[in-house]
Amino acid sequence: MERLREKYYKETNLTARQMSLLHHIRKVFPFLADLAHGQLKAYVQSRDKMQFFIIAQERPHTVYMPGGQEGQKIVPVIEEPLVQDTFLTGQPGRGKREWNYGSMVDMYTFGIHDGQKVICVVSFEVDGEGLGIQYYPRLLEAVVDVMRFARRPVYFPYGAISANDGILVTDNRNRIVFANMEAGRIYRILGVGNLIGCHLFDRQLSQHVMRETVECDRPWEKELTAGGLTLIRRDLRLDEGGQLVRHIVLITDVTQTRAKDEEIRIKSAVIQEIHHRVKNNLQTIASLLRLQARRSKSEEVKAALRESVDRVLSISVVHEFLSQQGEEDIDVQEVMRQIFRLVANNMVDATFTIHTEFSGPELILPSRYASSLALVLNELVLNAMEHAFTGRSSGTIGLAVETSDTELLLDFYDDGIGLPDGFKMKGRKSLGLSIVQTLVEGDLGGSFALENDPRGKGFGTHARIVLSRAEVEQEGDR
Repeated sequence: MERLREKYYKETNLTARQMSLLHHIRKVFPFLADLAHGQLKAYVQSRDKMQFFIIAQERPHTVYMPGGQEGQKIVPVIEEPLVQDTFLTGQPGRGKREWNYGSMVDMYTFGIHDGQKVICVVSFEVDGEGLGIQYYPRLLEAVVDVMRFARRPVYFPYGAISANDGILVTDNRNRIVFANMEAGRIYRILGVGNLIGCHLFDRQLSQHVMRETVECDRPWEKELTAGGLTLIRRDLRLDEGGQLVRHIVLITDVTQTRAKDEEIRIKSAVIQEIHHRVKNNLQTIASLLRLQARRSKSEEVKAALRESVDRVLSISVVHEFLSQQGEEDIDVQEVMRQIFRLVANNMVDATFTIHTEFSGPELILPSRYASSLALVLNELVLNAMEHAFTGRSSGTIGLAVETSDTELLLDFYDDGIGLPDGFKMKGRKSLGLSIVQTLVEGDLGGSFALENDPRGKGFGTHARIVLSRAEVEQEGDR
């Protein structure tokens, strides 16, 4: 907007005060385009008065409009005679204009005054034949009133109007002078046949209302329950000198939306409860394995059972997240932090200090990927704790995330002693690495590589997991 102001200061005779006024009024232009069911354009004159600058263009959400000359910022005066006439006379104008390939639309123009002269002309291009709105001039009067009242330095709280919104417009006695088809449909369900001429607060219009809800920070908006419908009602009251000029009411039928919201809320609660129970069951299994380990006299069996406990608990971490947030997506780095805490509590000696590092963008994965990945990370942490820090009192493990247009890279690393000479994944009998490779390549459809730090042996090990971004996103959309 500042760049526009600089341009118009140079190219037009508008003063700073006039530009500030236009900047304030243009905030309601999107609402006006929706209310008028037509494309809005705002014109200002150049210094030589041979050109118009279009400082705003808004297409309506309430009706389909064929493609016009959107994006055009400068037009010769000779091409806009209706706009020029309103600039000269200050009077509203009405005419026709040609759109694409002989398509004609109605055009209405209105001037914006600074108290002395017209400084801007606003036009509405309306497909009158396709629109078919009864009492349209009454709606246009409301548009002009809103534009006039928008000059005041007050907050304008209304957003877009959709094609499914009911619109009611009253006169200065709250008698309804305009109602669109959607408003008629809503009130027919409530037993009201004809809205035109009714008083806005007639008992006939409100007798079916069972409940009203008003939020303190949005006093102009109510949620109503009436005749089996759930409605959002927005009120715009235009007053002048303490007297009502016009009342505009927007009504949105959100019955199906609220029903779907409730259905989703119930399903989400059920899914959260299922995840909570799965987590509890997994923890029960882990407790049984611990009990079995304590009773075993074989150190080899105890070690195997402890590893199984960690694997079970790593899966429970995912279900705990899902039970708490009720979403089917998981933050990989947060899962990693939880898994590390579980493993560290079970495996790290009290005299050993372990540090963790996390870098890269936040990585959110669908729960199916997250469950498998939790097992993978668990095995990598177990492997690092067991082999990487032999003879040391401290160590570091970390997870670095990198993303590209096609791939997701997870680099799990440590600063331990590194892989032994001649190390090869193929043919090794390590259960943990077999689990990792099977899950990454089989379940996740990615690739897995284990290698020493690029600086050489003794600087640590990197376990690199590469996933296809397209496959992950496709799974998330299911």
